[in-house]
Amino acid sequence: AFLGPPEVNISSCVNCINVTIKLPTSHLIKNEKPSSLIDIYKELQYAIILKTVDGEHKRLYKKITEEIFSTVIEELYPNRNYCVSVVVTASLNKNSIPSAWKCITADSVAQQDYYTVAITGAVCFTLILAVTLKCMHAGGYILQRKSLPPTLV
Repeated sequence: AFLGPPEVNISSCVNCINVTIKLPTSHLIKNEKPSSLIDIYKELQYAIILKTVDGEHKRLYKKITEEIFSTVIEELYPNRNYCVSVVVTASLNKNSIPSAWKCITADSVAQQDYYTVAITGAVCFTLILAVTLKCMHAGGYILQRKSLPPTLV
């Protein structure tokens, strides 16, 4: 029997990638529910394969104790594309199917600062526009409620 593939989701953080892994479901039924792979195989491990421009690197070979868990791959270069695949193995079963590749760009501090500046600028622009329109309305330049007397026309 083959293990996998696990379900993998990734998100970027500053110079890192957050990887969330959900173990594959087993085909063994116990008490009308699928059994956990942790219950079947007492010892499971996972490995994360990280693909970059330079090639593939195997990282984080650790034991599994939960069905869904997260790990962070740190010390990455900012604004660089990284692809991640996860493989789950058991001490009694080395046949495993790796997850599909998921790719993301690691964030940089400057990129997050850019978003903050852009949002702040948009809010300020909207406020200035609203104040200008209100002043023009109060001055009678736009949306006049009363029509002008015939002598002023």
